[in-house]
Amino acid sequence: MADWPLYEVFVRSKHGLNHKHVGSVHAADAEMAMENARDLYTRRNEGVSIWVVPSAAIAASSPDEKEVLFDPADDKVYRHASFYKLPDEVGHM
Repeated sequence: MADWPLYEVFVRSKHGLNHKHVGSVHAADAEMAMENARDLYTRRNEGVSIWVVPSAAIAASSPDEKEVLFDPADDKVYRHASFYKLPDEVGHM
C-alpha cells in the first residue's frame, strides 16, 4: 500500500453546485480510488458526484506567486460585473 499513488477526492453534494475537495485516498488505480473515496467520503449518501485525481497530476500555484498571478487582474476593472445592472431573474450571480 505504501507504493500506491495518492488520489485527491472531490465530492459534489446534493445541494452544491461545485465539487469540493474532501480528502485523499491511496489506491492501486483510479477505479479503486473511486471505490475507496465513495466508501470514505459518501457513507451517509452526501454526494451525487465524485472526482478522483492523481495528486501528481495537480499543478498548483504557490502563495509566493500570488502577486505575479493575481495582481495583473486588478487593472482590468471591466472584467467585473460592477458596471452592469443585473436583472432580478439572474438570482445568485
